[in-house]
Amino acid sequence: MSTDEAFADAYREHYWAVSRYVARRLDGQAHEVEEVVAEVFSVAWRRRAELPEATLPWLYGVARNCLANTVRGQSRYRRLLNRIGHHQAAHGTHIVRSPDSDNPAAWVHEALSRLSPADQEVLRLTSWEELSLAELAVALRCGQSAAAMRLHRARRRLRDQIDAMRAEGARSAAPPPAPKPPTEPAAVAPRVPRAPRASRTTPRTTQMGLGNG
Repeated sequence: MSTDEAFADAYREHYWAVSRYVARRLDGQAHEVEEVVAEVFSVAWRRRAELPEATLPWLYGVARNCLANTVRGQSRYRRLLNRIGHHQAAHGTHIVRSPDSDNPAAWVHEALSRLSPADQEVLRLTSWEELSLAELAVALRCGQSAAAMRLHRARRRLRDQIDAMRAEGARSAAPPPAPKPPTEPAAVAPRVPRAPRASRTTPRTTQMGLGNG
């Protein structure tokens, strides 16, 4: 098979998968998604001689770079890097802070958003795109051992964030402490008026002369 035929097959087989990959990460209009996808396959055409057997993970790696180039330096870059959860959550689902809430997709969205962009991408590739470990290594352009370690660390950090959210939820759900009863002032004994002090004046003694008998 020629390189042109290999590219044509990759385009037919993987166009929609690449489109979904981009749409999940780009919070924009349809034409913006189409522009990024077109750039992905333009790169693939220029590098068609390098197309590996695992074409789709390789295309995901190209798409990741194209997305970064598209939004780098813009105010929405941070929103893109933090875009996680399912597609509905990525378009405005209310975020719930507690993992024990009734909307698990929302708190997964929140927990993932607290991770680094690199950890988010590893988890997205294995959950959204359902890549195997070998395919993940191709998408990340690293060895399988390195890919396995990155996935393990990302999952561990996600668990840590969920635990932290659970603790936050427990603190926010706890009732406020009961107010202390007002402290009554200590009773003061009434002052008892002191009795007047007795006079210590010594009465004068009248000297009486004794008469001579």
